Amino acid sequence: MSLRPIPEAVWRSPSGELVSCVEKLKVLRENLEEIQQLCQDALEDAVLMGCEELQFKQVLTNLVQQLDNPYREKPQ
Repeated sequence: MSLRPIPEAVWRSPSGELVSCVEKLKVLRENLEEIQQLCQDALEDAVLMGCEELQFKQVLTNLVQQLDNPYREKPQ
């Protein structure tokens, strides 16, 4: 199965500056492609095991919402 292309994104730093380093952009794209493939594989496994597609997608959405940024500046 061929995956849909990931739309190009304009990446910005927390201060709003453009992220333009070619290597950084390459790593971001590669990470997103890997995540997309892993999620697709997991969805297919879930469906083959009899799980409902929408419920699985909701679980993935919740998982993403729970991700924590360990680099966020802590209030002092």
